[in-house]
Amino acid sequence: MTKQEKAARIAKILDALYPLPPIPLQHRDPFTLLIAVVLSAQTTDAQVNRVTPALFRRAPTPQKLAALSETEILKMIRSCGLAPGKAKRLKRLAQTVVDEHGGKVPRDFEALEKLPGVGHKTASVVMAQAFGEPAFPVDTHIHRLAARWGLSKAKDVRQTEHDLKKLFPRDEWGKRHLQMIYFGREYCPARNHDPSACPICSWAGHSR
Repeated sequence: MTKQEKAARIAKILDALYPLPPIPLQHRDPFTLLIAVVLSAQTTDAQVNRVTPALFRRAPTPQKLAALSETEILKMIRSCGLAPGKAKRLKRLAQTVVDEHGGKVPRDFEALEKLPGVGHKTASVVMAQAFGEPAFPVDTHIHRLAARWGLSKAKDVRQTEHDLKKLFPRDEWGKRHLQMIYFGREYCPARNHDPSACPICSWAGHSR
């Protein structure tokens, strides 16, 4: 079976399991999604969703978040991993959106990646989920699944992203990203995984 054939079979399984995968991070608009994605580093989406309602009530816009002190932001996000650094970055991020982009999240990869605390993966999530632009965000979990399923032998997430983009149609990238996240959580965890019981690993091989 070629990688292309394998990807097509995987796509059918993912579509059957998750035909309309929801965005796991609660948000109202591109700005609140951007904040939620920055907060999600080194913590769970569930934890972020517990923190953001109060944060977004207090500071739903870049202007209002930038007006808060780091101490105030930290109090609201303390239960998230790496909270002190995130509080500092969120304030700088909000101020940069106000100062350089008129208070609106830029709809542009390059501009997004220049924002404080925003890397390529975060920019990809915002482009795909907030703006509907073709993007395939790859984190360590999707990197792991791509290796397990024999879709990529890449050593880093950027090369894995490149490999997956070649295997799946451009208009499916955002959906495949979400489907793989949900599949990994439900069927294909990093630890204590039984490949023989997995709907994809059981035939796609490359258990790791």
